[in-house]
Parts: sequence; structure tokens; C-alpha cells
Amino acid sequence: MGLVAEFAIHCPALPLTEIAAAVPEADVVVEMQYNHGRRPLFVTHVTHDDPAPVEAAFDSSEFVAEYVLVGRAGETRRYQIEPALSLAETLGDALEDLDGLRALATAEASIDRIQVTPEGWIQSGWFADRAAFDDFRAFWQAEVGFTLRRLTRDGDPEPPGEGLTDRQQEALRTAYEMGYFEIPRTASLEAVAAELDISASSLSERLRRAQTQIIETSVASTWPPLPD
Repeated sequence: MGLVAEFAIHCPALPLTEIAAAVPEADVVVEMQYNHGRRPLFVTHVTHDDPAPVEAAFDSSEFVAEYVLVGRAGETRRYQIEPALSLAETLGDALEDLDGLRALATAEASIDRIQVTPEGWIQSGWFADRAAFDDFRAFWQAEVGFTLRRLTRDGDPEPPGEGLTDRQQEALRTAYEMGYFEIPRTASLEAVAAELDISASSLSERLRRAQTQIIETSVASTWPPLPD
């Protein structure tokens, strides 16, 4: 039976970490399109109330050759990024085993979400078996550093709220502790936003996305599929 895993790779040299460092209040999530040769396109979702600092960081990044805004939903913008360098070229000074890195591209695994942080990547994906997962774990642990955050068998239902970003968890916790969810409400959206040092509109979207995630993984979960 396969596995579903979420893990952190501790490597600031990974692509787009400089974007997360330049705009630390933004959420940066990446999907890679591997059907574009040795330099796969990076489909990048950035949630932030102002695109200017994000796009300025793209402009100054050595990794980004070109980018185009392909869609927007609220404060989340979807960019298609064409890399100036391959992943191996980007990590050449940080890794010793580049052949091992290339081998991961053919592993029996599917990485479906990459959250970018200033310190590295938080990846989640599916692995055909324990051996396939161990290939990922052993490589990154030996090269830069690896922390396992979650490991379950595929087909197991996920706990409610699984998949929330750190910022979404912080927003929910702060809003709850300040009384935003109480009836009657004892804290305003603006007060919670001030506590988190973000705009009220950013907090509103962050809470909506967190609540949607909780609903999708609990009362409205569709994975695993319901029996016929």
C-alpha cells in the first residue's frame, strides 16, 4: 500500500526561497510541470494583498527567467514561472550528489504541493511504497536536512484541518483566542489583524481559506471516495 507524506527540506538554496524571504508575509505554494524538459515550469500561487513586492522579488531573482500572471482569486495570484536554471544548476553549490537528485525525478512518487519558506520547502505527495519514500528521505537527510511532518497510508482519512499552512493555523488560533468566533463576537477582524500585523483583508482571506480546508477535510471530505 502506498504512503502519503508531508516533510520539510531544510535548504535555503531551493528555488524561490528568496521570494518567501523578501515577502515573508506572503504564502507561496508551487506546483511543478515536469513535461517541460530539464527546466520544468513552476506554477506558483502567491497569497498577498499587494502584488508589487512579490513581482519585484521575481524581477530580482536569479532563478526566474520570465513570469506571467495567469489568474487571480481574491488575494491569491497564480503565476507561471520559467526558470533561468535547472534544479540541478540551482542546487549545484548546496548538494554533493546531483545524480541522486536527478534520480528522484524518476522515483515512484508524485509531489503535488510545495510550500516555499525562507528556509526551504515543505513538500507533500504520494509514494508507491515505503522504499520510494525512503529514497526521498535518505537523499535529503544526507544532503541538507529533512524533517517528517506527517506520514499516513493512502486511503486513510486525513484529520480535520490537515493541510493548513502555518499562517492559517496562526490566524485561526489568534482569532479564536481573541474571541473572534464567539457569539456575540468579542474581537473585530481589524483587532485580530492588528495583532497579527497584517491587513484586515489579508486576514479575512486567510481565515476563509483555513475554514474551507477544515470543511473539506471533515464534513465535506471527498477523499477517500464514498462507496457506491
